[in-house]
Amino acid sequence: MMDSIDLQSKLLSIRNKEKNVLDQAYKILSKEQPTNKFDFDKLESNNIFHVSHIRNICIDYRLRFLDLNRFKGTIPDEAHEKINSLEKLHQTQIKDFKIMAPSKLFKLDSTDDPLLFAPLGNNYYFLIHKWGNDMSPMRRAIVWPFKNIVNMCISLILISLVLTWLMPLHLFNPNPTMSDFLLIFLFVFKSIAAVAIFYGFALGKNFNRAIWDSRYFNS
Repeated sequence: MMDSIDLQSKLLSIRNKEKNVLDQAYKILSKEQPTNKFDFDKLESNNIFHVSHIRNICIDYRLRFLDLNRFKGTIPDEAHEKINSLEKLHQTQIKDFKIMAPSKLFKLDSTDDPLLFAPLGNNYYFLIHKWGNDMSPMRRAIVWPFKNIVNMCISLILISLVLTWLMPLHLFNPNPTMSDFLLIFLFVFKSIAAVAIFYGFALGKNFNRAIWDSRYFNS
């Protein structure tokens, strides 16, 4: 059994690969008018992320990062309690919340691991609360072909090779050769690619890098 993916841990893993991230955040935010007036010294450092860290996770797992008013799920009581506690601690009213979650959660109610953020300013965000089930470890592999055009082409080639290998080539030629294999492979590849292109254009789908912060349904 594979362990579920904790997106908060993944965010920390990406952020911790960079040096002095929190020092840089403090210097930047102390010089600018923040979106929300937090006391930086009272913020939990493990919950501060740059938009680039969030973007990387969204691209890897095909998630969206959108305004809270577009979220169609239910915000749990624990999240509301944390917001109230933060507002009392920092003597401010938090606004402009963001949610990171699968696309379907911005349309349908579900339980797949949403994360609630509040903007700090200058593309930094504070993670307030995570709820629901952890992400399936297979999700990253399943959505890998949709990450970019290169991944899509590689996936189509691999699928075509497997399908061609499974085909009984002797039905086409009693003594199949490598030329026969290549010919069938090209036919299979063109067919699968045509279906993929039709699906993409018909439903207006796009790659992970293009949709992670898109508010449009057909993307």
